[in-house]
Amino acid sequence: MFKLQWPLLLFLATSASLSLCMGANVSYDSNAIIINGERRIIFSGSIHYPRSTAEMWPDLIQKAKDGGLDAIETYIFWDRHEPQRRTYDFSGNLDFVKFFKLVQDAGLYVVMRIGPYVCAEWNYGGFPVWLHNLPGIQLRTDNQVYKNEMQTFTTKIVNMCQQANLFASQGGPIILAQIENEYGNVMTPYGNAGKTYINWCAQMAESLNIGVPWIMCQQSDAPKPMINTCNGWYCDNFTPNNPKSPKMFTENWVGWFKKWGDKDPHRTAEDVAFSVAKFFQSGGVFNNYYMYHGGTNFGRTSGGPFITTSYDYDAPLDEYGNLNQPKWGHLKQLHASIKLREKLLTNGTRSNENFSGFVTLTKFSNQATGERFCFLSNTDKSNDATIDLKADGKYVVPAWSVSILDGCNKEVYNTAKVNSQTSIFVKEQNAHENAQLSWSWAPEPMRDTLQGKGRFQANLLLEQKGTTVDFSDYLWYMTNVDTNAISSLHNVTLQVSTKGHVLHAFVNKRYIGSQWKTNGQNFTLEKPILLKSGTNTITLLSATVGLKNYDAFYDTVPTGIDGGPIYLIGDGNVTVDLSSNLWSYKVGLNGEMKKFYDPTITQRAKWSELNQKSIGRRMTWFKTNFKTPPGTDPVALDMQGMGKGQAWVNGRSIGRFWPSFMAGNDSCSDTCDYRGPYDPKKCVSNCGNPSQRWYHVPRSFLSGDTNTLILFEEIGGNPQQVSVQTITIGTVCGNANEGSTLELSCQGGRIISDVQFASYGNPTGKCGSFKKGSWDVTNSDILVEKACIGRENCSIDVSARSFGLGDATNLSASLAVQAICSQNN
Repeated sequence: MFKLQWPLLLFLATSASLSLCMGANVSYDSNAIIINGERRIIFSGSIHYPRSTAEMWPDLIQKAKDGGLDAIETYIFWDRHEPQRRTYDFSGNLDFVKFFKLVQDAGLYVVMRIGPYVCAEWNYGGFPVWLHNLPGIQLRTDNQVYKNEMQTFTTKIVNMCQQANLFASQGGPIILAQIENEYGNVMTPYGNAGKTYINWCAQMAESLNIGVPWIMCQQSDAPKPMINTCNGWYCDNFTPNNPKSPKMFTENWVGWFKKWGDKDPHRTAEDVAFSVAKFFQSGGVFNNYYMYHGGTNFGRTSGGPFITTSYDYDAPLDEYGNLNQPKWGHLKQLHASIKLREKLLTNGTRSNENFSGFVTLTKFSNQATGERFCFLSNTDKSNDATIDLKADGKYVVPAWSVSILDGCNKEVYNTAKVNSQTSIFVKEQNAHENAQLSWSWAPEPMRDTLQGKGRFQANLLLEQKGTTVDFSDYLWYMTNVDTNAISSLHNVTLQVSTKGHVLHAFVNKRYIGSQWKTNGQNFTLEKPILLKSGTNTITLLSATVGLKNYDAFYDTVPTGIDGGPIYLIGDGNVTVDLSSNLWSYKVGLNGEMKKFYDPTITQRAKWSELNQKSIGRRMTWFKTNFKTPPGTDPVALDMQGMGKGQAWVNGRSIGRFWPSFMAGNDSCSDTCDYRGPYDPKKCVSNCGNPSQRWYHVPRSFLSGDTNTLILFEEIGGNPQQVSVQTITIGTVCGNANEGSTLELSCQGGRIISDVQFASYGNPTGKCGSFKKGSWDVTNSDILVEKACIGRENCSIDVSARSFGLGDATNLSASLAVQAICSQNN
């Protein structure tokens, strides 16, 4: 029998291989993305390859697939790939070709957003800063210098993809590509040149002949054949500008990003699901979650200014790659529910019936087969609706929710009814290996700059990003003042006007103060100073905290002291303008140039044992060693006690830190009403705490045993409070409705060790505060313990029969469970 089947198997395998080599045809109409003739709806999720590590990619991709996604979407980050003009880097976590191949290996598609402007809360919007200094350049407009650079980079990326056979037309995973990004939001100020530019973008992209469709997001006048798409929290009311184009939601914002000084934004699983269901109810074809995994702004890649190192985004996969439950699971169930009738949604006839100003029944049907599939939505922000569909049954649709009815007579999903577990993570100090870290310190060498010695000079105050070309966050401005020439000046105040973001001032080698303003805005530093007889040296250190990444002409927004003015002001308002003095400049810190952060060459620094004098000292480097925590749980540094600066583990940057920057102490609440339109000020938490206290250390950054952590502290902090921690699930909860299955899961080899609460009936409350209702099955906890105790994960059938009530029907019951995950000792 085997011999008879073997030639057939060989033929099938060969045919499949030939089919893959021949590639897939990707097309579309108003109701579907069509891949090799198969009509599809696509669920996609954004995972940006440089915001994680190559070692994390397979796990992130698999979790995305397990969550019901069909595709992974990412930008291509120009600044990382071409840090210097015509010098390219595609190594490590910049190897997007490897990333795309891993996506394909997992059986998923790729949506490639070349841009090459990306926004993305990324430094300078993803543009390399050297562009800024090219003679005659104007970015994102009809400017030949810019267009030449944009076309060169775009062509290079396309050629790399073609050489690796990555486009679907070549048998690869890329089914869609994007040119430009959200230009329609900012196009008006560019005038006619903006319209000319966007037409050029379309023509240039089409000329590359990639064999798959091109898209333009937020571009209502996108030239044909570009598909214009929608970004936002809700896109159900969006209509493409071409009636033949599919309705695409390229950025469904699952949460929001965070800035230093901000609270933690949270968008509920219910509201995200509501936006997706409403979108497909209105004829949507493609939904991409921005972000599906937000990740980390390693190094100095965060934009802003003042965007945090964490780019968690409240995404279905958190910054560390953990499942963010219940969001991940609730959306997984939504995907499965919609995919039940994918063929009908992309082929059927759609009709609407309104029951009130808020309730709409949308029916997809096939007259030939009698197949039906319905979405029943209630957009009321506060009132549930009871809808009688006659022969198809009566349904209660909660406020601000969508029910999905298979056959139009069986509810298989409701966006407001969350049956997935809630995971509560705990951060545990790795005390066994790293109970007490031993620190040493070294001062930032500043003798040259405090004496006014720079590398170049100018009789004006230079703009910072154009001067540093983003080589460093830091630029020194230095000048000398002769008091003999200003003898009339008494009781002097130094006044410095700066375009941001942070400023430190020294006079005659003495520190006189620092200043910054929320969001990195312009400000004026005023400090009284003492001038000695003769020559005085004024030294100013300006620091950027992420370059602006969004708006019309954002690239021209200046940073640093840029023209000042800088005044010395004395009694009687006698003023001396120093703006046109001869200024000396130096880019970066000496410690940066000497690579104090690299433990293999830190003999260049004179490290001393930490003492009381060095604690709280500004402009200081700190060093310690720590052991790699055992296991697989994610690792983070608790940076409590530190001020502001940058951190490196084994010479690899884990980003800027600023735990001394506290979030506001208002607007937080223990409750969050998912009903009603979302905005980032809704459902915030972490009031009065550091905007970011924990910093992700990918396990691939760690050695097998001992690691070196090096911190540069800018404003003063105490490293003795820094600790190495691991992150894992401590508590799992679930509240599932009758007829569903409640799945509970720990991670990292932990098991469910204790059931703190279990009630089948009508329990109330939420995780951490569950209470029994007016009735429940008395042995609910025993049944749950039997199913779950000692297991890493368990499934419970939420039904009357499972809880000993036989064939009881019409029960409006649910099961609430809270359990503890512990090490399996």
